Amino acid sequence: MIFGKIEYLNLLPFHTFMKRYLRGSAEKKAWTKCGGVPATLNRRMRLGRIDAAVVSSIVSPAFHCVDLGITADGAVWSVLLRPGVARKDTASDTSNRLAEILGLKGEVIIGDRALERYFHEPENLLDLGALWKERTGLPFVYARLCARNAKEWHRLKNIEKVFNPRAVKIPWRILSQEAARIGITPRQAQAYLQRIGYRLRWREKRALKKFLSQKID
Repeated sequence: MIFGKIEYLNLLPFHTFMKRYLRGSAEKKAWTKCGGVPATLNRRMRLGRIDAAVVSSIVSPAFHCVDLGITADGAVWSVLLRPGVARKDTASDTSNRLAEILGLKGEVIIGDRALERYFHEPENLLDLGALWKERTGLPFVYARLCARNAKEWHRLKNIEKVFNPRAVKIPWRILSQEAARIGITPRQAQAYLQRIGYRLRWREKRALKKFLSQKID
């Protein structure tokens, strides 16, 4: 199985887990090479260049998904909008659509770039996760762990069973390196990761259904 890897801080606990979980050297090599932003992995999945990945929620119905992904209950800090002239973030599919559903116009900024701005240039920035929670009372599901076919889905189900983000210990050295790469402090990175959820329970599933139906109250 060839896994795609979203190269954002929010998946650091999952990446740390997967380094230990992947068995063969070929899989580990593919995991290292097949990285990119969400929109890139979405395209690679559609084209069959990778077998599984955490893909954007908006494209996830096309694949076989498990109840793991990227969620946040309220402000997420890494999915932002600067009001003004509409400008989509080419790295994202879900966040661009979220802004449209919320009726907002401006520059969509996601991922590590958004996180750096949140801590250093917070003026005139809207947190789309916070606005979704305000409108719906629900968390938001930004991405889901999916496979291209049912055979690979069974392996993802095994990952779902054993992945426990609370049990993943991220070495301080790695956290510090990731924080320095983004331009934030390790404590800020730590605080951010505490906002991220990885399991889809009933509230997340309800929120996902509402988002995919493109209807909010």
